[in-house]
Amino acid sequence: MKTLGELEAAICEGVTRFERDYMGRGPKDIRTHLLGDLLVVRLRGVLTVAEQQLAKSLPAEKGRDLLKQVRAHLVETARPVLEAMVQEITGVKVVTMHHDISTVTGEEVLLFTLAEPPDFREAKNK
Repeated sequence: MKTLGELEAAICEGVTRFERDYMGRGPKDIRTHLLGDLLVVRLRGVLTVAEQQLAKSLPAEKGRDLLKQVRAHLVETARPVLEAMVQEITGVKVVTMHHDISTVTGEEVLLFTLAEPPDFREAKNK
């Protein structure tokens, strides 16, 4: 059985791999927080150069909306992959998944609601 830190690190690795494979680049920074049956993944620096240029070149709302639509569609299409990865690591079924991205800061958030809090062992103090 993994510790909380090991679970969170494994989710970070899995989501980073997903971002590289499906979106074309990994995040500059990623953090995962397991809070009971909620799993929050916060990624920073995920926008590609092309996405950044698109957001700058179009009127603010149009560029933002277009990027959010494309990202939302890509994440929704890959939802089974993300949910399977989370379930494999945590051993718990994913009930819902939510996603949003900021075109201003390049920060992306994934929120998973799990069927129950995953089991993990306490880390040993050294």
